[in-house]
Amino acid sequence: MVTVNPKESYISRLALLSADLKKLYNDKKLLTWKRLLSFLGAIAALWILNPYSWVLAISGCIFLLALFIFFVKKDLKNNDEINNSLLLIDINKKELAALDFQFSTFSEGNNLKPSLHDYANDLDIFGRASLYQYINRTTSEQGNQTLADWLLSPASIDEIESRQEAAKELREQMEWRQQFQANGINDQLTLKTEKNILNWLGEEDRFIKNKSWRFIRIIFPLLSLSTLALYLFEIISLDRFLPIMLLFLVISFWISKLIMDDYKKLNKITGELETLSSSIACIEIKEFYSPLLLLLKIDFSKKETTASQTITHLKKILDRLDYKLNPIVYIPLSALVCWDLQQVFALEKWKSKNKEVTPRWFSSLASFEVVSTIGTLSFNHPEWVFPEILIEEAIFSAEEIGHPLLQKDKRICSSFSTKGVNQISLITGSNMAGKSTFLRSIGVNIILAMMGSPVCSKKMALSHFKVMSSMRVSDNLEESTSTFYAELKKLKEIIEAVNNKQKVFLLLDEILRGTNSGDRHTGSSALIKQLIQHDAVGILATHDLELAKLVEAFPNKIHNYHFDVKVNNDELYFDYKLNRGICQSMNASILMKKIGIEL
Repeated sequence: MVTVNPKESYISRLALLSADLKKLYNDKKLLTWKRLLSFLGAIAALWILNPYSWVLAISGCIFLLALFIFFVKKDLKNNDEINNSLLLIDINKKELAALDFQFSTFSEGNNLKPSLHDYANDLDIFGRASLYQYINRTTSEQGNQTLADWLLSPASIDEIESRQEAAKELREQMEWRQQFQANGINDQLTLKTEKNILNWLGEEDRFIKNKSWRFIRIIFPLLSLSTLALYLFEIISLDRFLPIMLLFLVISFWISKLIMDDYKKLNKITGELETLSSSIACIEIKEFYSPLLLLLKIDFSKKETTASQTITHLKKILDRLDYKLNPIVYIPLSALVCWDLQQVFALEKWKSKNKEVTPRWFSSLASFEVVSTIGTLSFNHPEWVFPEILIEEAIFSAEEIGHPLLQKDKRICSSFSTKGVNQISLITGSNMAGKSTFLRSIGVNIILAMMGSPVCSKKMALSHFKVMSSMRVSDNLEESTSTFYAELKKLKEIIEAVNNKQKVFLLLDEILRGTNSGDRHTGSSALIKQLIQHDAVGILATHDLELAKLVEAFPNKIHNYHFDVKVNNDELYFDYKLNRGICQSMNASILMKKIGIEL
């Protein structure tokens, strides 16, 4: 694969889109004049040609009005293209900003953050400047939720590999990805709309299966239209025709009142249906090759028509129910054909045909959004790799692994590996030397790997893991929980997972910090021994250099690493590189002197 420079690609795309937009604006000006001239021409034709021939005058007027309507439709289409170009331009500008780590315009996902989770809080998965905010390019609430689910729970090995293949395919389709994203921006799909539709699909039909309503649906327009015909052929007089039609109108309004509940459940969702239809249409017209994308696309396949056309048909039915907003149209239709009843029958007929397939449209579209998001992440970072997922147990190996949320020119990468169970890596080091950042680098990249994403590493291979961490523990006033007790609860969950032989990768940072140094050392030492005994694998960062001496008792099970610091004239210099062995220099005393503590 030829490596593409993402910045150059976005700049080039912006130039093309800007040129297209300029042309569209010029076309809009021209169409405005064409509309005006054709409309004035129609009036002028009647005025000028009528003295010579009324047939010629009407013919000329009709031709020019038809031309006016043609220009109106063309102008509406041109406006849609302008709006689409503006969306695509905005997408490319945001991608350029994201490459410079300016991604605050994307959703933080705070509403999706679980209150309790194995690693979400420790590893900054949600919130401001989070992993979720950095990678998310989904537009619907369903897509947002699916991305969160993929980040919060590891997929199976087969799922991971299929997602990797799908993301690699979409990585090469920048224009398609951006158009797919643009289709979802206006009138974004919401979970509320999905719930309303699914609830409606699950309800029993009230009208189409009822013989009385079926009879009324047919007999009402027959009687009202027959009455109209009798009046037009002057069989009945106007003073009889009007009271009869008024009676039909009253009956129609009474029926409409009975069916309003069905209408209210689906009211005000036509914009989202348009989004759903256009997003699915974008998938339907695209040819895919990876198994996952083909499998997801099948959910939009129908024998008679496409899923996007089916959704458009539903939108048209709901649009026709909205005729009640236009009394000039609605009143005659209600009096003549009982308009709302006809549309409810159309709704229930649509429901019976599509109730089984509709739920899959939302979930499959959301999965497409997340795979496209991963494809964009891979495109933006061509130096990142898709990791190899190993069948073997408890292996992690990474060359030049770094934290994805640090800018490339500021990111310091290190290589690290561990092989087999009952392996604990202890990391010692000075304050601010990089221990916590390294732990988060490992954790975040494992999470990315387990969702099928590329990782911030030169090369990476790992077993199937679930991350469990204890790094950022805080008290809970509402539950009257101290920081120390909160950490004990977290460690209890970790111990239970390890005892149950779950395939977890542990990340522990300065554990038991809420107690005295003696108890802290004793407890930490006992925990490490227990983890080794129960075949755990993971990394523990600590300031307690005494813990590093456990390597003497467990030479093949505990491995010491450290982050170093150099001191020159009471100034600290960090290289943030992972080294083997135990840290020999600490910086706390220097930092305390700097703030005025006299040691």
